[in-house]
Amino acid sequence: MKYLLIAVISLLPGRPAILSKTAVAHPPVVELSPLGIFDKSWNDASYAVCNTAEGAAFMSDKEKELIYILNLARRYPAQFANTVLRQYPSYINNERLARSDHYQSLLRTMRLLPQSTLLYPDALCYASAACHASSAGVKGYVGHDRINADCKKQVHFQGECCDYGHGEPLDIVMALLIDEGVANLGHRLICFSTYNKIGVAIEPHKEYGENAVLDFYY
Repeated sequence: MKYLLIAVISLLPGRPAILSKTAVAHPPVVELSPLGIFDKSWNDASYAVCNTAEGAAFMSDKEKELIYILNLARRYPAQFANTVLRQYPSYINNERLARSDHYQSLLRTMRLLPQSTLLYPDALCYASAACHASSAGVKGYVGHDRINADCKKQVHFQGECCDYGHGEPLDIVMALLIDEGVANLGHRLICFSTYNKIGVAIEPHKEYGENAVLDFYY
């Protein structure tokens, strides 16, 4: 499987649950965190504040989950590093990743990062990302330039990340944060910047199987 990711920043200014039946009552459904597999502490209800896209009807479940995971990484960077990031190479059966410079630099960086703003789903950002992810996927295109007139009209971002070859939310986020092979760490910088609006689109891609576009805005 081939993988690729690219990022751009514009010059605009800114800155499963277990239910048990009883004769008396039914306990409430508890939504487990997408990071609970790495550490049960993530299942605490207090982290639900990061699930800002839960009610965004215009996005798929995977797209919403990506925003949830990215918000958790932005809001609790040290905890994310010490639980999720530390175990991720074993999780994907790629121990060589743990020895890479980009992985090690992310580990160091996240352990020192302050909390960042939460990202909230934005319909205009989503339309921008969705049009690009769909049209690029059909054509097998890689890059940020819009390749049809409709998509050019819907451009709405101040920072954009594109990932190719991953279809699961966690894998997309990790690829962007680790930023392997990207000298200027552009994806990482965008993902940890103080944007507060986002649109995420995950679509099939003719060449790489899947592609994801993340459009950020203030």
